[in-house]
Amino acid sequence: MDRLANWIEIPAKDIKRAIVFYRRVLDVDFHEMEMGGNRYALFGVTDSNSGGALVEGDGYVPSEQGAVIYLNGGADLSAALGRVEKAGGKVLLGKTFLSKQAGYIAYFRDAEGNKVGLHSIR
Repeated sequence: MDRLANWIEIPAKDIKRAIVFYRRVLDVDFHEMEMGGNRYALFGVTDSNSGGALVEGDGYVPSEQGAVIYLNGGADLSAALGRVEKAGGKVLLGKTFLSKQAGYIAYFRDAEGNKVGLHSIR
């Protein structure tokens, strides 16, 4: 297996609110579209092998339970983590050192109610 994740979908109750939240926290743009009765906001990433979207539609229910995805926190996740609460989320676990090889993680609850992780080497 070359990579573990090919595509990530983060549930949203209000996709416009979710776009504003992630745009503020990650400083990323989105491409909006509808497909199969669902509304998608695709994260603007340059790696075509690793992408994802915010999704609003039947069966997409935000939750703090279940699988946790870790988004790229950049060179130092402190910057993105510092914008979480201003954007309407809540920091659940502040920047936490794992090891020199693994770097740092943090958790936050987004504006939709999802528990999401951030990861960075510094």
